[in-house]
Amino acid sequence: MQVNIPLGKMTIEDKLRAIEEIWNDLQRAPDALPAPAWHADVLQARADRVREEKSRFNDWSDTKSRIRERT
Repeated sequence: MQVNIPLGKMTIEDKLRAIEEIWNDLQRAPDALPAPAWHADVLQARADRVREEKSRFNDWSDTKSRIRERT
C-alpha cells in the first residue's frame, strides 16, 4: 500500500501530530515490531558493563534532580 501524504503542504505541527498518531498506532501491537539484531548486542554490552561494575543504574528522580541543579 502506498500512502500519499502532502508533506509540502503540512506545517511542522501537522507533521509532528501525524508522527505521533502513527507511533501511537504502532504501540498497540509492540510484539509485531521487529527489533534489529544490534539492539540485542547493545543490551548485552550494557548488561556486561553493569555486571563488571563499569556502569550502574541511577534512580530517575535523583538523575532529574541532578540535571535540574546544573541549569
